[in-house]
Amino acid sequence: MNHSRSVSWTLFRYIVTEALFSFFVSFLFFFFIFFVNQILLLAQEILTKRVPFGQVALLVLYALPSVVALSAPFASMVGTLMTVGRMSSDNEILVMLSSGLSYRTIYLPALVVGIIISIFSFLTNDVLLPAGTIQFNKLHRTILVSTPALELEANSVKRFKDTIIVTGEVEGGAIGNVLILDRTGDGERRVILAKNARLRDWGSEGLSLDLNAAFIQSSKEMARYDYDYASSSFLRYWVPQEDLIQTVSSITPKEMSSTDVLAEIRGKRAALNRLLEERLNQIGLRALEAERTLRLGPDNESWNRRTSQFAELQREILEYRAIRQDRSLLYYLLEYYRKFSIPLGAFSFVFLSVALGLMTKKSGQTVGFILGLIIAVLYWALLLGGQTVGIRLGFSPFWSMWTPNILAVTAGVILSIVRIRK
Repeated sequence: MNHSRSVSWTLFRYIVTEALFSFFVSFLFFFFIFFVNQILLLAQEILTKRVPFGQVALLVLYALPSVVALSAPFASMVGTLMTVGRMSSDNEILVMLSSGLSYRTIYLPALVVGIIISIFSFLTNDVLLPAGTIQFNKLHRTILVSTPALELEANSVKRFKDTIIVTGEVEGGAIGNVLILDRTGDGERRVILAKNARLRDWGSEGLSLDLNAAFIQSSKEMARYDYDYASSSFLRYWVPQEDLIQTVSSITPKEMSSTDVLAEIRGKRAALNRLLEERLNQIGLRALEAERTLRLGPDNESWNRRTSQFAELQREILEYRAIRQDRSLLYYLLEYYRKFSIPLGAFSFVFLSVALGLMTKKSGQTVGFILGLIIAVLYWALLLGGQTVGIRLGFSPFWSMWTPNILAVTAGVILSIVRIRK
């Protein structure tokens, strides 16, 4: 017997095969959970509006990458726990160690599987997800135009950015008894009434509501008794796409590739630095003005304005601090780090999963599955907590997204050392 051996390639292939099988089973479980939670609810909502089943199926297909990207890391952890737990409870690991093999025989295949799944998850999140989202938005726009009841339900009130749309009955592509309350870029408030309307898609120009038998009344914000009104047999009301399809029209950082998000971050940082520089100049001017007033003393005519000068200086400083906490930039940074932290979670879980699996004595697969679910819930809670802290308190986006992985690796390494020393 050769006690110096540390790796057996036969066992390596065996453990990899077992881990991949357990991963597949766990992946189906998590895929089903996320699929039901995110996709089927959407499909059910659209199907109730009598959208053709083929289009609904395509929407589901385009949304699948998001489900796959979320399921893979958690499935990797649960699969590894199930594999090592079963081998431990069946005394297979004890036989390996008694044969002169080291713990490297177990850790190496688990690490390889974790790396493979991390790469797969990252590519899904970074390549397939943005492509699927673009096609999802295009199809959703087509469905919206052909079936306006999808967003403009019958006898309902819809509130968008600066617009409120009240609708009557919706039949086919026609919307009856439309009332629109909005505000123009010049600050005018408008009330628009129409007997019926039809939603039309003009491609790059946007969407429009073609109103029949329309009446419009507009008034100034500060002079409401000064108003204008007009009536028309036909009126075309242009609808900003981001207002009408507010939930899916714009691509957020979640649906962008890491390269695109990084480019956006650089642009936002450059714009923020320019704005901060302007504010610093304003603060400097206010400070110099206040200093000049104090140096000249009470005989200067500006002495009586010193209180207001210091108040303006304090206001400029507060605005500078508020601008530094750019929530939009923080959001992009959080999503950028999230794109790497979640896929690499499959690798981060390896040490923890193997260590916990080695401690399992009975019913290894069942115990591993239950432990995996508990850790998955804790990991997800830490991610959501980190995102909340990062956005609301301005905590470091890097640490907000990477802390769960670091904790998993740290706990896994400590437990592994304890287990090996025993």
